[in-house]
Amino acid sequence: MRALISVYYKEGIQDLAKTLYELGYEIVSTGGTAKLLANMGIKVTKVEELTHFPEILDGRVKTLHPAIHGGILYRDWIKTDKEQINQLGIKPIDVVVVNLYPFEEKLREDLTEQEIMEFIDIGGSALIRASAKNFYRVVVVCDPKDYLWVAQKLKDGTLNLQDRRYLAYKAFSLTAYYDALISRSLGSIFEIEDLPDHFALPLVLGSSLRYGENPHQKGWLLHNPMEQLGITRSRVLQGKEMSFNNYLDADSCAKLVSELQRPACAIVKHGNPCGVAIGKDLMQAFEKAFQTDRESAFGGIVAFNDRVNKFLAERLADIFLEVIIAPEFTEDALEVFSKRKNLRVLQFLGYSYSFDIKKVSGGYLFQNEDIIDYEDLKVVSKRYPTDSEFNDMLFAWKVCKYVKSNGVVIAKDGSTLGVGSGNVSRVDSLRCAIERASRYGFELKGSVLASEAFFPFRDSIDLAHQAGISAIIQPGGSIRDKEVIEAVNEYGMAMIFTRTRHFRH
Repeated sequence: MRALISVYYKEGIQDLAKTLYELGYEIVSTGGTAKLLANMGIKVTKVEELTHFPEILDGRVKTLHPAIHGGILYRDWIKTDKEQINQLGIKPIDVVVVNLYPFEEKLREDLTEQEIMEFIDIGGSALIRASAKNFYRVVVVCDPKDYLWVAQKLKDGTLNLQDRRYLAYKAFSLTAYYDALISRSLGSIFEIEDLPDHFALPLVLGSSLRYGENPHQKGWLLHNPMEQLGITRSRVLQGKEMSFNNYLDADSCAKLVSELQRPACAIVKHGNPCGVAIGKDLMQAFEKAFQTDRESAFGGIVAFNDRVNKFLAERLADIFLEVIIAPEFTEDALEVFSKRKNLRVLQFLGYSYSFDIKKVSGGYLFQNEDIIDYEDLKVVSKRYPTDSEFNDMLFAWKVCKYVKSNGVVIAKDGSTLGVGSGNVSRVDSLRCAIERASRYGFELKGSVLASEAFFPFRDSIDLAHQAGISAIIQPGGSIRDKEVIEAVNEYGMAMIFTRTRHFRH
């Protein structure tokens, strides 16, 4: 029996190697792994003793040889395979323990293009794939987490076919991930924006979730190694396990508040903002946001873009909230939250841009993320907005970007007064926003309105004027823009076209 051991990450390999050696396996190894095992008192056969060929090209070529791959790919149930390896003097290799060069870790270092290429593993990937292909005979181990149980099963003689299948599945999953990571990284390094005909996305399992959107659905949290920031990288400082829906809402909430000037607060429920505000401090920002819609805030997600202190924590602890998010918390704030054991507290350090991906039957829809607020603001009304109107319009426009279509936001003095979302008619969304504002006693005179898409008719303008709204920001682009602008001028309102839309489905 023969085992090939060649690992970059050597932690934990000693126990498996010792087990194999004690079971009578001849240990074949390379470079640093061979030295480590020899120092343990394990007799090691170096790869070059099998290949009769030295390592070349500064170690780039070591195991890429018929004496190695023939020993791995040999099928003991095929008569001609037996004849060939006997004729060529090739001995079977029964166990392969390999892991790969640290390409992922080296991406985070300031390396040149040529330097990073040196950390693309060729021989290791080939060994893993060959062993996994021949799992009927060869045991392939590429994950250090598997060393102990594989060693124990080899000792007990209980390593069965299903175990081999599982290890082969993990092996091909690793090499697929590794190649996908290289592909996406080179696209970035080479500044290639177009997708190739064959596209792979590297993902790492973060954790299994209790369930998906509903209890009967399974759910998982996956990390994209190309993004070092984001909600999946946030630190859960306390509370119950984050759910699938918690992550969805928390992502929207944290990204929204991150786009606003400090100090700001955003409250999200079921994927939609229900209250957003900026203030002189976080306490004021929260109170303004909370007053927008106290009912919807119940059981919601709250995010801040500055440090949360004890006084704000005490106020938040009085309300039933699912998740509280901020870039930083004071120690005494965390002490306050600790008394609410089920309350989830997340430290969110920002987000990076990648692809926006949506699942559809049969495949996926990919797009660049929506990172442009507007392309070219243009005042299209006769009246120019006042400074306060202009500031509120930009604030409302940022919030509207995160409202499900058809989405509208009414705002004033750096605070949302009413949010209308998800209706099949834009005018219905506006009616909902006005009704919400009225329910909580907000005076809409002098407020502004943001719509994430153009107004197809003047009916929304008529309704906005009746409610007291004085200025509107929207993308423009409707075939009835002239009619809409005429209505705005008729009422003495101000209107800005952003020439950018923010549909959010």
